[in-house]
Amino acid sequence: MRLLIILLCFAVGIHGATNGTANLMCYYDSRSFTREGLGKLSVADLELGVQFCSHLIYGYLGVNPNTYQAYSLQEDLDIHRHQFFEVTALKQKYPHLKVLLSLGGDADVDPDHPNKYMELLEGDRNRQVSFMTSVLHLIRSYGFDGLDLAYQFPKNKPRKVHSEIGMLWKKFKKVFTGNFIVDPKSDEHKEQFTTIVRDLRNILHADGYSLMLTVLPNVNSSWYFDVPAIAGFVDYVNLAAFDFLTPERNPEEADYTAPLYELQEDNRLPHYNADFQINYWLQHQFPANKIILGMATYGRAWRLSSDSGLTGTPVVSKTEGPAPAGLQSQMPGLLSWPEICAKLPNDVNRYLKGADAPLNRVGDPTKRYGVFAYRPANSDGEHGIWISYDDAESAANKAGYVHSKNLGGLSLFDLSYDDFRGLCTGDKYPLLRAAKYRL
Repeated sequence: MRLLIILLCFAVGIHGATNGTANLMCYYDSRSFTREGLGKLSVADLELGVQFCSHLIYGYLGVNPNTYQAYSLQEDLDIHRHQFFEVTALKQKYPHLKVLLSLGGDADVDPDHPNKYMELLEGDRNRQVSFMTSVLHLIRSYGFDGLDLAYQFPKNKPRKVHSEIGMLWKKFKKVFTGNFIVDPKSDEHKEQFTTIVRDLRNILHADGYSLMLTVLPNVNSSWYFDVPAIAGFVDYVNLAAFDFLTPERNPEEADYTAPLYELQEDNRLPHYNADFQINYWLQHQFPANKIILGMATYGRAWRLSSDSGLTGTPVVSKTEGPAPAGLQSQMPGLLSWPEICAKLPNDVNRYLKGADAPLNRVGDPTKRYGVFAYRPANSDGEHGIWISYDDAESAANKAGYVHSKNLGGLSLFDLSYDDFRGLCTGDKYPLLRAAKYRL
């Protein structure tokens, strides 16, 4: 009996140690501070959330197209108004917290220099040294713990879900047009990126700083990441496994934007799910405890037409691009969790009509694909909307998946789209809490 008790205690200790190593990484896009109204997330509002986070990843830095040095995309806020210092000062109150500075993240939109990230890879040694030195200077000057390199690579081409006739027509067209090549120099860029990662690791680790990579949505890992080569150069890799479809990329059809597992019907692409992305890195000898599964705290919203049907069952055809922007998120086709929650059936909207009528929520009893909510368009083609999103239950499911795969943790993109004010149920940061408790 004594031996049995010792063995049980040992097993519980091992289980507890495993659970304790699961990170919860929280992204904070400083652009949320510039929003008007209830969508503005200040450092004071942020503080309640970071107590649940192992890492706070603050963005974003960009790349200067002339000097190729890193710089703050919100320089007035981050430097002149001292938000860099305010964010890193949170470590004094929460000593467990690591605060990383993120570069890229699809935030560095530069129409005049769309290829500057590729030009940095292709540039000479002086250009790359200037870039790395500027990164180190910003991290060191403002008290950050390291860099999250969310490099802005070219995206996969969007693809529609074709019917059998459509698939045959597509194959016929390829005979004459060939396959679309996103990046003809991807092999070179992969090798060049590996070199930059190695050199960044050396310069950062020499001063005790960490280096993490974020693989952004719709970036093909096989094109740009030499997985076995970089495994020893980074502390973590964060796989942003969402936005596989969006109203901007796929305006004419709506589908699950962040399924956990593959949906095999309707000619869906097999890599449009988190499990595929995770398994790709595992199969290429990347340590499981360095892989972070990324999920979004927002939903993607399409406008439904009168031809989109009444059931809402995806794939939903005949959609008309992004739904109108919400008052908080202020971005067409994207709704924060509290904006979605307010549209679900409740005492306030129970008897409302038109654009204010409650949505039909369809859950996910399989815990494999996520949830969606919709309102069919009326006979005039108005007020139709379809939203794919993750809620608190989905966040817990994905945290459970992290445990089942022995991964390094879960990340949230980002805290400003969670219900940080408790507008829906009174609970602040419900998605963050659900993920934390399951981890």
